[in-house]
Amino acid sequence: MSPSSRPLILATLLATGLGGCSSIDRLSSIGERPALTAIENPTTQPGYKPVQMPMPKPEVVSYNANSLWRNGSRAFFKDQRARQIGDILTITVNFTDKANIANQTQRSRTSKEDSGITDFAGSKLLSGSAASVLPGRILSTDSASSSDGKGSVARQEALQTNVAAVVTQLLPNGNLVVEGKQEIRVNYEIRELIVAGIVRPEDIQSDNTIDSSKIAQARIAYGGRGQISDVQQPRYGQQVMDVLLPF
Repeated sequence: MSPSSRPLILATLLATGLGGCSSIDRLSSIGERPALTAIENPTTQPGYKPVQMPMPKPEVVSYNANSLWRNGSRAFFKDQRARQIGDILTITVNFTDKANIANQTQRSRTSKEDSGITDFAGSKLLSGSAASVLPGRILSTDSASSSDGKGSVARQEALQTNVAAVVTQLLPNGNLVVEGKQEIRVNYEIRELIVAGIVRPEDIQSDNTIDSSKIAQARIAYGGRGQISDVQQPRYGQQVMDVLLPF
């Protein structure tokens, strides 16, 4: 085995080892429908981190004399909108993005320098090899440079759907941390939609819905898994080569 082939073999073995468990799982599920994940508490998932944001000083609740209104209250009558941990609200995902950018730059420059002495005093009286000793052109340079750059971006994305989310955390200033996950299985393909972020109770409408544009620190993920998604992904070896090969 040549020394130059060792890195390639090691990379192949590494890719095989990393994808071994995944390959076994895929082989065991041939001909089976992809299983839906169980409903779980998102706060108990590995990697879950409670949201920490700058909070104002808590407002002291007080009652005015001869008044049913309480300072700091958002409504006179209690409604059914989400307001505490465990409540459910509907998020209307309405994401439309379109961008068209075109840039073009052109540059061109040409220069020429030519200097010399064509005739010394008395050079016409010389002949033979003596005349060839005299300098002619001392400096002669030519240069030309040009560049032409073009770039364009055309992007259009649209996602419109609804997903129910659960309030997972209540921040000290009253804002709600919500997270919702939706899975839909069609034949042998599962589509996943995940929405998470921070919402204000005032932005929740009377029908207990909120638009995704009013979610702060929004995290929206839409994708899938199954036979179609698996075919669209490059093989493990190809992914390793794309990372390691410098050309």
